[in-house]
Amino acid sequence: MIRDGLPEDVPAVLAMFDSAVAWLTARGRTGQWGDRPFSEDPARVEKITSWALSGGMRVAEVDGGPAGCLVLGNAVEYVEPAPEPELYVQGLVVDRRFGGHGVGAALLARAREEAIEGGAVLLRVDCYAGDDGRLVAYYESQGFTRAEPFTVGAWPGQVLQMRL
Repeated sequence: MIRDGLPEDVPAVLAMFDSAVAWLTARGRTGQWGDRPFSEDPARVEKITSWALSGGMRVAEVDGGPAGCLVLGNAVEYVEPAPEPELYVQGLVVDRRFGGHGVGAALLARAREEAIEGGAVLLRVDCYAGDDGRLVAYYESQGFTRAEPFTVGAWPGQVLQMRL
């Protein structure tokens, strides 16, 4: 089940990000989000809280508990808005306990549905493009195509898009 996110979901979403950071760190992959838990970073706690208040947060549940989170809205500040109606995936995370179980795919399918229902002709997302590019490849496997690369400081990113 996928439902609208609520402010009371913030601790669960922080735990999802913390699990992802721990998983990445254990594999020597700290380039994406670093090695510090999101729950210990006031700026990240504030960001996730703002997502919960935005009306664009969706939470996937498995067996009644939170398993993944998607945030939809406008293009993020470091990416140029599209010149046509779009919906932007501002955030996506899956609790590592549910990795490989289709939670991320279900959330992205929900994003596509909401984009179409809202009259968008484009669904976009950006992600970390460093290391071996596995995250970019994941989004490509979900039907996105590469648009433009970008950097934020030294952090390499890739915008991907899906025409609707």
